[in-house]
Amino acid sequence: MLPQERGSLDQASTATARTFVVTNRSVLTIAVPMTLAYLTTPLLGIVDTAVVGQFGDAALLGGLAAGALIFDVVFTTFNFLRSGTTGLVAQAFGRGDELEEQAVFWRAVLIAIVAGIVLAALAPLLAIAGQWFMAADPRVREAMGVYIRIRLLAAPFSLINYAILGYVLGRGEGGLGLMLQLVLNGINIALCILLGLELGWGVAGVAWATVTGEFVAMLLGLAIVVRRFRAAPALPRHRLLDMAAFLRMLSLNRDIMIRSFSLLAAFALFTRQGAQFGTVMLAANAVLMNFFLIAGYFLDGFATAAEQLAGRAIGARAAPPFRQAVKLTLFWGFGLAGAATLILLRGGTDLVALITTSEDVRAVADIYLPWAAFTALSGVLAFQMDGVFIGATWSRDMRNMMLLSFLVFSAALLTLAPAFGNHGLWASLHVFLLVRGFSLLAILRLRVRTAF
Repeated sequence: MLPQERGSLDQASTATARTFVVTNRSVLTIAVPMTLAYLTTPLLGIVDTAVVGQFGDAALLGGLAAGALIFDVVFTTFNFLRSGTTGLVAQAFGRGDELEEQAVFWRAVLIAIVAGIVLAALAPLLAIAGQWFMAADPRVREAMGVYIRIRLLAAPFSLINYAILGYVLGRGEGGLGLMLQLVLNGINIALCILLGLELGWGVAGVAWATVTGEFVAMLLGLAIVVRRFRAAPALPRHRLLDMAAFLRMLSLNRDIMIRSFSLLAAFALFTRQGAQFGTVMLAANAVLMNFFLIAGYFLDGFATAAEQLAGRAIGARAAPPFRQAVKLTLFWGFGLAGAATLILLRGGTDLVALITTSEDVRAVADIYLPWAAFTALSGVLAFQMDGVFIGATWSRDMRNMMLLSFLVFSAALLTLAPAFGNHGLWASLHVFLLVRGFSLLAILRLRVRTAF
């Protein structure tokens, strides 16, 4: 092929990559399936708890809950393999660079394999550390240790699944992402009932169900992606092992990890401060936080749409689709958050009664219900901006604004909680969410001027 012909084809590919329009349909095509996919996660937690609860042993339930908490903290650390891969693949997709899409995916898989093997090897140590941290009674520690040791065997599979989902979402294939999550959690739920309840394996059965579900989902995801790559141009080894690209991915992942740790620290501080107000207040806050977390699963769907569409626009160097992606994901996010707030304000008391039978907890939770109801509206900009910045791979800004927000939250907590009690605690959470969203929005205006 002559250089002139190659140049013409490159220009045509670039032009094609840039000519895409962001519509309500393109937002919902990603957001709706992924919202459904994210909602399968709490459903799985409910089934796990219900299966172990059938044994009528509080120690088993406590061990499961404690083990799941340790596991969630460990794996939240590696969530960058999903979100970071989504942003980088979306940008390569926007440029029409199929080779870079492949390269990003396999780099993420390599990181996942190494990190997963290390986590699986450290399972006994992590189990001991978790047992020490929880400081529970011996039978709870025993159940917790069993759960962690078995479930961490799935670490390589779980992290590879993060990379697969990141690649799929980077291409805007929300339906495929939903299918993979349904397979993963569907197998998990079915085996949880079979192994944990029917065969009587208890906590061990629940853990083995997770290992099997992650393994099968990984095989299916890899089969789909590898088959697709076979129809694409072959990826040169030097492109895969490009050190500069690896360092960029590691830098992006490091920033997302720091952001995730800061988020976990903020929620841990919220819970700790609530505990200072007594057991009933702690329980009431825990019930109300479920409302925020459930709303968060819905908002995460639109944040995922923002990741893909913003990343694709950055890759294509196309300003109009980028601005439209920001506008539409924010519009749908606020609409959904407003609906969630109204539902909680009108029916929240009944939902509280459904969650807990304690009259004391119900009475206290009803007092603070409006604070919880409005967290969806306070948080929508934070969720959406996170998606935009992850897709655009402006991770340093996201990290810095998260650290700033955490400092403001800490100051609000020290000031408002002593003065206004639990009202001040919830007000501090709203301050945290609002500062996260508006600080990123302020930086977004500066970034857009230089990005295009």
